[in-house]
Amino acid sequence: MKVLITGGGGFIGSHLSEELLARDCEVFILEPGGTKKIRHLIGHPKFRVVHDSVMDMGILDSLVAQVDLVYHLAAVVGVEHYVGDPYQVLNVNVNGTQNVLKAAFKYGRKVVFSSTSEVYGRNPNLPWKEDADRVLGSTRIDRWCYSTSKAVGEHFCFAYSKMGLPITITRYFNIFGPRLDKLDAGRIITIFMGQLLRNEPLTVIGDGRQTRCFTHVADAVKATANAGLQDDTNGEIFNIGTDVETSILDLAKMMIEISGSSSEIKFVKQEEVYGDSYEDIGRRVPDTTRMKKLLGVSELSPLEEGLRDTIEWFRNEPQ
Repeated sequence: MKVLITGGGGFIGSHLSEELLARDCEVFILEPGGTKKIRHLIGHPKFRVVHDSVMDMGILDSLVAQVDLVYHLAAVVGVEHYVGDPYQVLNVNVNGTQNVLKAAFKYGRKVVFSSTSEVYGRNPNLPWKEDADRVLGSTRIDRWCYSTSKAVGEHFCFAYSKMGLPITITRYFNIFGPRLDKLDAGRIITIFMGQLLRNEPLTVIGDGRQTRCFTHVADAVKATANAGLQDDTNGEIFNIGTDVETSILDLAKMMIEISGSSSEIKFVKQEEVYGDSYEDIGRRVPDTTRMKKLLGVSELSPLEEGLRDTIEWFRNEPQ
């Protein structure tokens, strides 16, 4: 099978490329950025890289015409972008997704759309099932632009589904692992990682009691690959993650202990880091019943084990 991964040079995209190549797929990736995360795959006889973006309809159209299946991962992600450049988040995530769906509909290609746990917002009723309500803050708060952009993408997916396009939606919960985003940016693990490797204090926002469900990328890409390759996933949404909660404070302590770093923990106010354009969410917990039942991914990697290989990768990889 021939597959296209938009944003295939990124963190999840690079691992998904490996997974699909291992399943004997021919993989095309569309990537506007660098190839650092996929350099080990360049030269593989079934791996092709196209340096462009989903905003170029001509290139996108020609690629979709050549493949059987599209994994749409391309997006602007990261808290620093939500509060720093909401226009770019909305433009790429909404208009880029429309471009992918238009091309896929033209050629009748199934699309797996990568969404996010952010779509649930601050819904207090946990764990979140895939049909749970969205509860968001004011549109004046920039942090909700990412959640909104992904929800709009989901709405477009279902609109095309009603017109006959096979679609599947995956909502990721705090995916981590080797090749995660650059140090000091993007996600809490990479922010902690930069501080850890420099033996600086790990900055925990608030009291650190807020929780997340950290999911190793190897588990996430198995579920993602199956979401595209199985016919019984058409029209479905899947939470992709673990339902094991870990507080941010416990995460910081665990990373210090595993690494042997001399870092300490420093509590900081949210406004000092993100200003007034961010609202934190106390808990994020997925209901993973559908993922386990339909995608067959139930034995998930323990957090401590995943942190060990992630820390080791960052120590050995030039940043």
